[in-house]
Amino acid sequence: MAKKPDSFYFDNYVACADLAVQAAELLTKIFENFDPAQIHDMLEEMHAIEHAADKKHHELEDALLTAFITPLEREDLDLMSCALDTVLDRIEGVVQRVYFTNIQSIHPDAIVIAHKVTDACRAMKDLMVELPNYRKSKTLRELVIQINTIESEADELYINAMRNLHVNGKDPLEVIAWRDVYAFLEYCADCCENVADVVDSIVMKNS
Repeated sequence: MAKKPDSFYFDNYVACADLAVQAAELLTKIFENFDPAQIHDMLEEMHAIEHAADKKHHELEDALLTAFITPLEREDLDLMSCALDTVLDRIEGVVQRVYFTNIQSIHPDAIVIAHKVTDACRAMKDLMVELPNYRKSKTLRELVIQINTIESEADELYINAMRNLHVNGKDPLEVIAWRDVYAFLEYCADCCENVADVVDSIVMKNS
């Protein structure tokens, strides 16, 4: 196999982050225009995006197996790829839980958190675009902080949503279902922050 240029790895990350943005935007669309009769079709659409991200992840892992020289440590390159892939897995996980718990309507709190997840994914994509310039970038750290801030805001929204759910929820099964959905929404934001943490670690190792 021919040696991959350094840009292959960074382009792969941008492509995965772009798929995360697509997934987050689809999630928000599903919530804002919710139709229980369409949720299976929406889950299939989400899975197609997640599957495309899996392919990018495997392409990078295959390249690492045969690479002699890489632009960063192999472990860091793989860690970044895994972190990005997990974001897609968690977003798909939200829709899976809406589907298999047979949720019939979307709580307004969930829509607000979904928008935060979308904001985090967009900032994460900007971070991946800037990553090749990690040695001299003036905006990389700002993007990391932006993602951390969004994650903190999502945490607050999650806490408030869980409070509203347990105070106002009447149906125990619905409460259980929504606890799971809210948890996965919060995981989405956490996973975006994990990507930012990996970038921080890479910068510190290579400064």
